Amino acid sequence: MSTPTQVVQQAYAAFGRGDVEGILALLTDDVDWRFLASAGIPYAGRYTGKQQVQGWFGKVAESDDIQKFEPREFLEGPDHVTVLGWEQTQPRPNGKVFESEWVHVFTLKDGKISRWIGTLDTAAYVAAGG
Repeated sequence: MSTPTQVVQQAYAAFGRGDVEGILALLTDDVDWRFLASAGIPYAGRYTGKQQVQGWFGKVAESDDIQKFEPREFLEGPDHVTVLGWEQTQPRPNGKVFESEWVHVFTLKDGKISRWIGTLDTAAYVAAGG
């Protein structure tokens, strides 16, 4: 069985390939997915279940041109992984490129991701025209 960090790294690898189905395969059916951000960010909010999470990824793709995305540090506990990372993104359609550190917290149950909480520098996002 994979460690929590290995499961999370598989999810990031799938994200890097644009493989949303690959990500969904790593989630529990009742996954709790939350992006903590100001209301002006189109994909802010809470999403429950694989279908809503798939919709969340669609909103991200419509809203952002993610140019660089780097998970940098993985902090593992018995059933969770906190990831510190960085990205360079341009909000669509006409935003300015911004850079932001971010934090993602994953909870795992029976080898699958059951909860994800993410956030980034929302002030930088809004200032870039997002």
